[in-house]
Amino acid sequence: GLFVTDYFTRTPRKLSPFRSFASIELFHFHIPEDTVIAVWNLITFKEQGGTFGDQCPDRSITVYFRSGAPSVINPLHTHFPRDTAVPGSFALTLTWTLPNRTTGVFNVTSPLPGDWFLAAHLPKDEGKISVKGLYEECQYLFQPQLIVQRLLNIAVLYPGYVTEQSMAPHNRSCLYKVFVPSYTSRVLVEVLRCRGTEGCPLWLRMRAKAPPLHNSTALDCREHAPCQLALDLPFWQHWYYVLVEKHPGVPGTVSFQVTVQLTDCSRPSLARPPFLPSSTSMNMPHSFGSVGGLALGDNPPLASPNGTKHPVPIPTASPAGERCWPVRPTLRNELDTFSVHFYIFFGPNVSVPPDRPAVFVINLLPVLDSGGVLNLELRLNVSSLCGENVTVFGCLNHEVPLTSGDNASVTCETESLAGFLLSVNATASLSRLRIPYPQTGSWYLSLRSLCATEHGFEPCTNVTAEVYLRAYLSPCINDCGIYGQCKLLRTNNYLYAACECKAGWNGWGCTDNAEAFSYGFQLLSTLLLCLSNVMFVPPVAIAVRSHYLLEAAVYIFTMFFSTFYHACDQPGIVVFCIMEYDVLQFCDFLGSLMSVWVTVIAMARLQPVVLYLLGAMLLSMALQMDRHGLWNLLGPSLFALGIMAVAWTARTIRRRHCYPPTWKRWAFYLCPGALIAAAAVLLYAFVETEENYFYIHSIWHLLIAGSVGFLLPPRTKPSGRLGPLPRRKGCGYQLCVNEQEELGLVDPAVASINSICTS
Repeated sequence: GLFVTDYFTRTPRKLSPFRSFASIELFHFHIPEDTVIAVWNLITFKEQGGTFGDQCPDRSITVYFRSGAPSVINPLHTHFPRDTAVPGSFALTLTWTLPNRTTGVFNVTSPLPGDWFLAAHLPKDEGKISVKGLYEECQYLFQPQLIVQRLLNIAVLYPGYVTEQSMAPHNRSCLYKVFVPSYTSRVLVEVLRCRGTEGCPLWLRMRAKAPPLHNSTALDCREHAPCQLALDLPFWQHWYYVLVEKHPGVPGTVSFQVTVQLTDCSRPSLARPPFLPSSTSMNMPHSFGSVGGLALGDNPPLASPNGTKHPVPIPTASPAGERCWPVRPTLRNELDTFSVHFYIFFGPNVSVPPDRPAVFVINLLPVLDSGGVLNLELRLNVSSLCGENVTVFGCLNHEVPLTSGDNASVTCETESLAGFLLSVNATASLSRLRIPYPQTGSWYLSLRSLCATEHGFEPCTNVTAEVYLRAYLSPCINDCGIYGQCKLLRTNNYLYAACECKAGWNGWGCTDNAEAFSYGFQLLSTLLLCLSNVMFVPPVAIAVRSHYLLEAAVYIFTMFFSTFYHACDQPGIVVFCIMEYDVLQFCDFLGSLMSVWVTVIAMARLQPVVLYLLGAMLLSMALQMDRHGLWNLLGPSLFALGIMAVAWTARTIRRRHCYPPTWKRWAFYLCPGALIAAAAVLLYAFVETEENYFYIHSIWHLLIAGSVGFLLPPRTKPSGRLGPLPRRKGCGYQLCVNEQEELGLVDPAVASINSICTS
């Protein structure tokens, strides 16, 4: 057949160390139908300061693949919450082949069509807190590219019709597909009139949604006559692909016929009539997707490019146990993003009769619903059991309900179908199931009531159990509890939710307390961060004693807001917020920088109030631009130091003596204060991590407050100059005397009357 190659790429993104699913990078792809191979080209490269990061260390990159929904990953091996089902995924670790670039390739033969998700992250680090802009960090960027090759014009098999085919010597296989509508309990594919040089040297393979693989359901026509491949409980509303493959080394042409039969479980005495638009076939696609495709209600074509079609007799009986029961729909009520409730008509209490199952369907919308958590809750009304030892089993399956005729069966799995089992009885009347990132489509819940006996479970008699059923979609598991925050994340146009845990708690629901902080530890860290601000009391006292009232007010402002900001910033349950977090953070940062500003201006002994107002405006602007940017915070501080340096230099030149003039001021105040401040900055910039934050940052508070006490200049001494003489009144006039004459700075003989002022 003809192949078409499609190419998809995504923008490179910066990877982060793994802490929770909120820290991964998620990529969304869509693989079209009839794809025979998909190749992911995984490109990773390093950057540092806008150039190639040749000096950056090699860090392994883990990539996860999953079809239908994002991967549920657990690289830290934490515990999942109770009643949580963990779907599987495939992981791949990339290693570096070049100093700054590496490429990995991941091939998938006959991938499932629809949505595919890639998740990538770096390994967990020590959680160092770095100052933004202090140095150029190493960035690891990841860019996935997808190349798919899909087959055109795959021949369509119509139920009840025969397709004739001749396989030339140079051909090894023929591929077909058939659409399976709802309420189909069995698919039967048969090879007829097979003629070859060595009998019937063919393999018959079948697979849902994508072309068959080597491990798909298969049958060797040499060993089985007639060559019939049957599949029970097929997926509803999906294409099934049939591959007829010739044995290797078989010469000559092989001719055969292929036919397919679909059993309608809503009418167990009949197979599905060819192209009868009944209630079971009304959900078929408008077109079968191939050349000469069949629309609903049309007659089948008499011929197609690959052979001839004609009807075959339909058997009037079907195997026992293939009857299916009515499926009750649910009402979808969307409250918010990933907040959807599924209501049952005439519910939520459901009656489960003893002779048949109760089947419900939950429809999850493509893309929109796969980023949350599907929750299911069963609660048994014990009073409805009438004293019988009844157990209600629930099977939740994807794409098809599991309604086996064997009432004694309590499993939700078959050879080609896997599901989730729930059970409630008089002893355990409540059962829950959580599925993070569920696959979209139709989920079927089948409820059956069985009675426990000495020989196992048997059908009950005359007991109808009543069950309370609740099904809903939520963003996170239990809203991440008290030690986590549920975050709504976005990658391009795809939304998903994930928990971000705190206080040492981990896991998908922040329920793993293996590394959790105890209450005493949380209380100790909060008290250290808050009470360390009391160190600002001595600088306040020194400022008041030295008549630096403005500086004292700034120190009090800093001490107050730093205390309550850290009381509100705690990750655990020892939290106290008097205002909104953002307001407290802004005031804390502003107070810290204003303390530096007014201290430096006081050291410069400059009195203009305009400098204090200028500092407040500059710092407010800088904090509004970026509260964590290095130069936005360091710039105003350096500007204040520049003003101080200019003032000190001017005094030194005018006095022709070093300023400050005494060596004691340098030795016992300025140098110790500068060293303490430098030590505080070094701790803040290079030592502080998430693990040692509570005591390193407390030491930072102590050192900064202590340095202010050393650096604040002493009280300005009187200049020794006499004030103006008292006014001399006489005859209604006041004689204004030259001030310099009164101070003895000029010769009295040359003293002059400056002015005569009217009294």
